[in-house]
Amino acid sequence: MINHVHERLAQRIQEAIGMMIVTKEIKHPLLSPFVSVSEVILSKDKAYATVYITSFVEDAQLIKSVDALQHSAGYIQSRLGKILTTRNTPQLTFKVDNSIAEQKRMSDLIDSLDT
Repeated sequence: MINHVHERLAQRIQEAIGMMIVTKEIKHPLLSPFVSVSEVILSKDKAYATVYITSFVEDAQLIKSVDALQHSAGYIQSRLGKILTTRNTPQLTFKVDNSIAEQKRMSDLIDSLDT
């Protein structure tokens, strides 16, 4: 039951932050509209949430976008407080998700072994 509650809350946070990015509700000049939330991991007590951001843009722009989101974390957290029905809103930390780049690197490595 606890895992289901955690997963559902993480999914709601992921959707809400994603919608804020798409609708340009987060007004920061360094935030690229081409980033997306790939995963949200909640702590066991739901006090902290790590939000992983991914994109197909170059790494420098992705890092700037993650910094912009971290700079706007207070605003995002206050908006989440109005959207979520939980007693407390988790403190947000934004991190770069390198899984797409890692998958591409592994795919290239496998392709190089085939030749």
